[in-house]
Amino acid sequence: MHITYCDSKGEKRTVEAKPGQSVMEVAIEAGIPEIATDCGGVCSCASCHVYVDEKWLAGFPPLSKNESALLSLLEERKPNSRLSCQLRVSEDMDGLTVHTTAPIP
Repeated sequence: MHITYCDSKGEKRTVEAKPGQSVMEVAIEAGIPEIATDCGGVCSCASCHVYVDEKWLAGFPPLSKNESALLSLLEERKPNSRLSCQLRVSEDMDGLTVHTTAPIP
């Protein structure tokens, strides 16, 4: 299966993913820029923030209270904001597209 990451400058990178991996894990393995792992993927920071294309949002579980609280700290939060460490991919998500955000200086 494949995930396409679109960075803040519009550059797209499509990489292979395995079912069960998080969107963050796939990005780190593939060297995708603009996704950090400050907390190591345990949902205690918001450095792996992404925007999920609208058509894919329903395929993921709803935001947890913890994820929502962390996202509420971000000025750039949108309705399709998610933490990529909390998004596990499955076989039926081939073609998933997420947009990364420029790191805060």
